Amino acid sequence: MANVTLEQRLALAVRIAEEAGQMIRDAREQQTFSQRLKAGIELVTDVDVAVDQLIGQRLEEHFPGEARLSEELSPEEALRNPAEQLWVVDPIDGTVNFAQGLRHVAVSIGWIEQGVGKVGVVHAPFLNDTFSAAQGLGAFCNQQPITPSNADALESTLVGTGFPYDKAARKQLLPRLEAALTHCQDVRRNGSAALDICDVACGRLDAYYETVSPWDFVAGWVIAREAGAKVGHLIDVPADVPADLFPEQLLATTPKVYDAMAAMLKQADR
Repeated sequence: MANVTLEQRLALAVRIAEEAGQMIRDAREQQTFSQRLKAGIELVTDVDVAVDQLIGQRLEEHFPGEARLSEELSPEEALRNPAEQLWVVDPIDGTVNFAQGLRHVAVSIGWIEQGVGKVGVVHAPFLNDTFSAAQGLGAFCNQQPITPSNADALESTLVGTGFPYDKAARKQLLPRLEAALTHCQDVRRNGSAALDICDVACGRLDAYYETVSPWDFVAGWVIAREAGAKVGHLIDVPADVPADLFPEQLLATTPKVYDAMAAMLKQADR
């Protein structure tokens, strides 16, 4: 499609995400999927693969030849040499939740142009929420405008985070978790980074921090930024990686608590 507007890209991404969501709902109802561990620690179901294929097929129909970065593809090359136009897809964010029958599950579809996230769609098929945003056009949940909360102090900040599959890597995160539990209102761990970031965008959470993978956060990042949340990293972004693709030590908050959250989390590491 030549000369596609951002509005058209967004509308198509919403349609594709919702079609994928229906596929996920059907798969859970039928309970016919198999499961395996990737690299010995990360759960993958054959639904992840099937949904990824569906999304890839739809994107190729509408945007032939545009590059795609997905959890189910080999992502290393796309990160080292990101294409000028890049779709970043997580077919099922929250695979463990999906397999366990929990509801925090999302399809995440983001689009990056020249290193800048410009379109984001996060669809939660079991929560009936579709978050969407495009650069300069605002952010929405089920087509209603969203904004972050008014939290302005750590003690009133409800924080979302998550932990890596690798248990050995979890221990070093405990000082930050203790700091958040000590200084903030409380902590939630819902199991879907994409939805955690969207929950900051719409005021259900006041802050979120975690290290994830690009497909977990790219779409949510666009949505949070367009909603008026503040997004950034707790470490310097390498010069050769676009910030909107760099997935380490993310922080997304309502604007008034960003600096205090960043300072608290960095202090916890000392």
